[in-house]
Amino acid sequence: MTDINSKETPVRPSNKAVEGSTSDLPDPSLIDLIELFFFAYRDFTQDPDAILTEFGFGRAHHRVVHFVNRYPGLRVADLLEILKITKQSLARVLKQLVDKGIIEQRPGKSDRRERRLFTTAEGQKLAIRLMEPQLSRITQALKSSGMESEQTSRKFLYNMINSTDHEAVLELFSRSRLKRELKG
Repeated sequence: MTDINSKETPVRPSNKAVEGSTSDLPDPSLIDLIELFFFAYRDFTQDPDAILTEFGFGRAHHRVVHFVNRYPGLRVADLLEILKITKQSLARVLKQLVDKGIIEQRPGKSDRRERRLFTTAEGQKLAIRLMEPQLSRITQALKSSGMESEQTSRKFLYNMINSTDHEAVLELFSRSRLKRELKG
């Protein structure tokens, strides 16, 4: 965050080379990719956002519902690690989801202190409803891009993840075929 009392002028991109640098700004096609990510994310989330407003929920709720539905019995500690959010943020979102009958918490079988998360029948319906427009959008984008693009897209997105998180993501995907494809 910029200090409003700072006397320094903020750095603004220009088309000129950075003083003391031998190179120009990054390749404009890479900057175009950044912008495409912004537009793709905007459109990828717009349909689920509209559904979420019916419940008074936001994107944090969507992420929780998605991962709990995808990985039933997920521990709260694991969800915190996946989402990279604070306990306080998750507690607020979880409380709302539990109160609305979307998620239920159960104690662990071997360690009763663990909190395991599951979607209810209503939660499963919501997860599918939120996913449907996104599946449609991805299916159409892959179809328009050519069939070979599916594996390329997976590898590209996987490589966008911080390398320090690669193993954790692979572990999360250990129940799916995705792990084999990404490692291969």
